[in-house]
This record gives sequence, C-alpha cells and structure tokens, in this order.
Amino acid sequence: EVKLVESGGGSVQTGGSLTLSCTVSGFNGDYTDMAWYRQGAENKCEKVASVSRDGTTSIYDSVKGRFTASIGSGKTLMYLQMNDLKPEDTAVYYCTADPILSRPTSLQEVGIKTWTSCGFGYWGRGTQVTVSS
Repeated sequence: EVKLVESGGGSVQTGGSLTLSCTVSGFNGDYTDMAWYRQGAENKCEKVASVSRDGTTSIYDSVKGRFTASIGSGKTLMYLQMNDLKPEDTAVYYCTADPILSRPTSLQEVGIKTWTSCGFGYWGRGTQVTVSS
C-alpha cells in the first residue's frame, strides 16, 4: 500500500533553512497531484506548494520567495526547500500524492486514503518544523 514519509524537519532559529523530503514506498508506480501542506496552530492547514510530474511547481503566496519545491526521482517524490524560516512557518508538514494506476488494483495493494485537516488523500505522518525567534 501507498506509504508516504516526510522527513527533514527539525528545530531551527528564525532565518534558518531546512529541506524536507517526501519518500514513497509500498506501491510501485508513478504519482501525480503531488503537493506539500502544513498544519499549524489550531489544526489549520494550508497548501504551500504543488509539484507536477513534469517538474513544474507552484509556490503559494504565504511562502513564495522563501520556499522552493522540486520533483524528486525514484522513491523520493519531491522536496521542499525552506529558506528564511519564520516562526509562523512552525507546523507539521505533510506531503501528498496520488498513485497513477494503469490496472485494477486491490485495496490491499494501494491502501486507503485518510482524512486530515488538509484534506482527503494519501498522507504521511508529517514532519515537525519548529522555528524559534
């Protein structure tokens, strides 16, 4: 089944940088609709970046100019490079992606999507980013 794992989080001071990775396992194939979300205070979620299969990315206004998303290869679906981090960036960061299915698959093969405050999809457990002033 699809398993996404976010990594690279940690605690940094204001102005620091982190690179997050989203790695997939459990189901071989290509993925689409890739994106990064973050869940901050009050369990609120916002989308921060999207990544297309052709490598193009969209960065959303709240982090534009500081964050850069990029597509990965192999089991690493995508990255999120975060620069000039601010306390308001403190959140749990999640990646999501949908497998591209070229044949019928069983639920056991692909697994189930789950609901989070960020939406319904495949999610990792998230990686905590904490930015101190």
